[in-house]
Amino acid sequence: MAPTVSYLTATRLLDFDSPSISNLIRDRGWHDLARVDRIGAVYDFVRNEIAFGYNRVDDIPASAVLTDGYGQCNTKGTLLMALLRSVGIRCRLHGFTIHKALQRGVVPELVYPLAPSEILHSWVEVETEEGWINLEGFILDAPFLQSLQKEFSETESLCGYGAGTDCLSAPPVSWSGGSTYIQKTGIVRDFGTFETPDAFYAEHEQKFGRLRGWLYRNIIRHWMNARVRAFRAGRLKPDASVAHLHGGETHAT
Repeated sequence: MAPTVSYLTATRLLDFDSPSISNLIRDRGWHDLARVDRIGAVYDFVRNEIAFGYNRVDDIPASAVLTDGYGQCNTKGTLLMALLRSVGIRCRLHGFTIHKALQRGVVPELVYPLAPSEILHSWVEVETEEGWINLEGFILDAPFLQSLQKEFSETESLCGYGAGTDCLSAPPVSWSGGSTYIQKTGIVRDFGTFETPDAFYAEHEQKFGRLRGWLYRNIIRHWMNARVRAFRAGRLKPDASVAHLHGGETHAT
């Protein structure tokens, strides 16, 4: 008989026993909230108080994401899972790849050809009273998403700037008790569910190669983060290279 999976354990990546995470949860009073409100409070924190941005690698602990103060799908997902488990919410990871076109505009055109054709992606599945739901809409913080909506106001389908959606004007990203999405239309491959991000990264890793990996960690991601900050602040206009993606021809479903 297979052992029961708790979906509540701490791990190297889900280090919710670290002082920074323990103190955050105590200070916010999340344990005192009703179950649905606990999920919503943690979700809103990760979505909007952890800005959209790129960490050095995917498999960093939740406490490191909290310290950075920014993250992307995989790293913000690790933090979300750690916070949820710490307040007694069962959750797991669902792994995928997405088409690299979804990062176009954030990745400078000069280095875009160096990017792998598929990028490792994940969302968080959370157990509610109605069953398991998918949480992906936390990736883009509200100010960044609002900048996207302003600059691409004439389209509903967008694959670029970290978004993969067919309803850009009103994507399902706010917590209301159900699933949320912001990169769903860019999915290429489905790897299934994993109890922890540790297990996911033990089987799957982003294959950059040694040189491209070094360039990404030390140069390219800083360039990408600068572009994200500039776009969020309205100082960077959309690349013309992204405009032709509005029709969705690059979407993979």
